[in-house]
Formats: sequence, C-alpha cells, structure tokens
Amino acid sequence: MNRKGVNMEFPIRCFTCGGLIGHLYEKYKELTKDNPQADALDALGVDRYCCRRMFISHVETIKEVSRYPRR
Repeated sequence: MNRKGVNMEFPIRCFTCGGLIGHLYEKYKELTKDNPQADALDALGVDRYCCRRMFISHVETIKEVSRYPRR
C-alpha cells in the first residue's frame, strides 16, 4: 500500500492493448458495490473486452503475499 492507503497492485495498463486503466480501479470498486460489473464498466467508459477482462479477472492478493517475509 502507498501512503494514502490505496492498493497499488492493479495494473496501470491493459496487458493486451496498453490502454490506461489503473486510475479507474477505485471507482470501479465503488460502483460494483451497488451495480453489476457490466454496468460499472459501461459507466466508466471501459469498452474494449481486453480492458474489461483486466477488471473482472483481477484478484487482490496483497494481503496474502505480504504475510511472508522477503529473503
């Protein structure tokens, strides 16, 4: 986590097309609390299926990984 408490694990760019998507993740999390994923992505203007995949398939694992010390 950075100083503001925001999880920085979500990719900044789409792996396939290189589109900027990282700045939309926090808004996406807020919108999916009350709306279906498809509606949230439509509201954010994420049209490409490759970019939509990045949001839908993302799993936050930072809490799992941070339990183990670095070597």
